[in-house]
Amino acid sequence: MQYFKGREQMESLKNLILASSVMTLVILVLVISSVARGKASQADPAAFYKSKCVTCHGKKAEKKFDTSLPDEQLVEAVMKGKKPAKPPNMPAYGEKGVTAEQAKALVDYMKQLKTQ
Repeated sequence: MQYFKGREQMESLKNLILASSVMTLVILVLVISSVARGKASQADPAAFYKSKCVTCHGKKAEKKFDTSLPDEQLVEAVMKGKKPAKPPNMPAYGEKGVTAEQAKALVDYMKQLKTQ
């Protein structure tokens, strides 16, 4: 009887180790794909806008986006963020890996949206 109880415990332990390994692999794949999507959307201004900006700025960049400001100032707002008198605050995307070149492409895309 002792032998079978030990064997059952070994099987349970093996199953637990297998399940843990599978879960670790799934989590790793999800993290890697999430990071890859984040990088891809940063490189594509349209995808980045749809995933990060449309909620506050609207489908046509019609909200809280002043095209009369110089591009440098708009790029700086994307990179460093902005805290208006009342929330929501503009996040600092430079801290999240967005480059000045990507921010400029995003500003250009938003200007294009606004004129459509």
